[in-house]
Amino acid sequence: MRSSIACIAIAIGLFVLVSAGTTPAGKKFLDENAKKDGVIVLPSGLQYKVVKSGAADAPSPKVNTPCECHYKGTLIDGTEFDSSYRRGQPATFAPNQVIKELAYGDQQRGQHIKPGSVLIFELEILKVKGK
Repeated sequence: MRSSIACIAIAIGLFVLVSAGTTPAGKKFLDENAKKDGVIVLPSGLQYKVVKSGAADAPSPKVNTPCECHYKGTLIDGTEFDSSYRRGQPATFAPNQVIKELAYGDQQRGQHIKPGSVLIFELEILKVKGK
């Protein structure tokens, strides 16, 4: 199952990525999170919430437009597995380059991301670099 994350006129947003083999704890988290105010659930299962919108006249990136972003990735227990904030330097990527699929499925990724993990990303678009 493929999905691209389109960040249109979003300054800061939270994205929750889920895979088909989601753990029972992950499924419970997703069920509860989906009921929170402002959370939007896409047909793919991706959940997102706009925390803070950019200016109405701010440029909106297309799915393949490079953007300068800060981001933080955590697990549902709060374990942080990646953060440009912690490194003190934003990253540049297009929204469709974050994760090609919804989470990592049944694959282990590094020390913290176990098979079936639900991933939470905070994404802050600082600058849209392309048109």
